[in-house]
Amino acid sequence: MNFNETLQEKRTQVQAVIREYLPEEGGFQKTLLEAMNYSMLAGGKRLRPLLMQETYELFGGTGQVVQPFMAAMEMIHTHSLIHDDLPAMDNDEYRRGMKTTHVVYGEAMGILAGDGLLNYAYETAVRAFAMEPENKNLGRAIRILAQKTGIRGMIGGQSVDVEMEGQPLEEDQLDFIYRLKTSALIEGSMMIGAVLAGADEEAIGTVEAAARDLGLAFQIQDDILDVTSTTQVLGKSVKSDEKNNKTTYVSLKGLEQAQKDVEVFSERAIARMDSLPFRNQFLRELMLQLIHRKF
Repeated sequence: MNFNETLQEKRTQVQAVIREYLPEEGGFQKTLLEAMNYSMLAGGKRLRPLLMQETYELFGGTGQVVQPFMAAMEMIHTHSLIHDDLPAMDNDEYRRGMKTTHVVYGEAMGILAGDGLLNYAYETAVRAFAMEPENKNLGRAIRILAQKTGIRGMIGGQSVDVEMEGQPLEEDQLDFIYRLKTSALIEGSMMIGAVLAGADEEAIGTVEAAARDLGLAFQIQDDILDVTSTTQVLGKSVKSDEKNNKTTYVSLKGLEQAQKDVEVFSERAIARMDSLPFRNQFLRELMLQLIHRKF
């Protein structure tokens, strides 16, 4: 089986895990639950749960305790996309090739769907305690999930991105936004996988650093695709950063330098992972493909 076939098989497995943890659509709040599930099942690379699962396996993890965290991280990521697409943010009409949540369900319900997924993510993650109550690493995994997605992680980065919209950014400001808004969820995903599998402190630090480089390369590539690709290929609006007068890596450094820096960050991420005394060839190839993706 080649890499693409294995990737498709693993994504199908991840999708099954995500479906297992989605809320049933019923009761007076049925529309909210439908909006949450609509957003969760609208496609996507399932990058973060895949990275979490593969890192867990890299360090010898074999159980199912990682699965609630995989679903939770995808819920948090999807919450961020719902809110990012809102009229008050990027005001985008398409995401993953489908109408965005607020376009389908209205702005108010879109906000609530994002809120619902963020809260339900933690409700989902704590289900791991019933699966392995003796696992001493669960508390730390929950802390990482909260820290990397909260005010010192994704939401903190998003707040600076919103506040500075329309203003010229210095490189250190843009780096701060990217490290928190994008890299933090990737760091959290891979760190949780390592922690749940019982990795030592040095290895967890190496994984965090590699994931940070991976996240930066991933976001810069996203900036590149925003100016070089099409809505049909990406499944979302292109040139939205230009429309919203946002500073990006491409607008700050130019397309050619951005492409070079994707290589620098990606090579560094791979080198960090290669320094570990464990190997997961699929994880290595996954990181490379995600960095150099065309959509």
